[in-house]
Amino acid sequence: MKVGVLSDSHGELGNLRKAAKILANQTDLIVHLGDDWDDCRVLEERGSKFIRVPGVFSSYYQDPQIPNRRIEDFEGWRVLLTHSPSSHKNDLPQDEDPEDIVAAERVDVVLYGHTHIPKIEELHGTLWVNPGHLKSEDKKGHPPSYALLDFHPEGVQAKIIGLEEGGILLTRSFHR
Repeated sequence: MKVGVLSDSHGELGNLRKAAKILANQTDLIVHLGDDWDDCRVLEERGSKFIRVPGVFSSYYQDPQIPNRRIEDFEGWRVLLTHSPSSHKNDLPQDEDPEDIVAAERVDVVLYGHTHIPKIEELHGTLWVNPGHLKSEDKKGHPPSYALLDFHPEGVQAKIIGLEEGGILLTRSFHR
């Protein structure tokens, strides 16, 4: 199963459209990790299959009917979708801390955003992936990027790809 991962579009709909167009032909599903929830109308317009979680500063994050964190199954891999990699002051009382979820070994992979820093790392037997952001300019100095994950029963291949030049910024294979 091929999954495209986007985060921190912050109203940069042009960049989101570009990423969605690229991912539409390469993925089975697109995941949007927040900031901003309403930006996903671009994915709806394209007819893309997607799931999302809200960003911590979104009004949707305070809606108890919308999950701030989700655990999904991709080819037998338990995947946490969250905007922030740890608890946040804007969490609702029912929101579990992502670090506690990982410590309890309830997930194999964590997909998160919030920091705007593209990253792929293995920590304590869990794969953590941050696709970066989709802003044209970002004060942290990283260019717009997205992630592409290929889930197979035996492993996961994760890549972070620069939106502008299309080159692979980071890549990692992960096995159980």
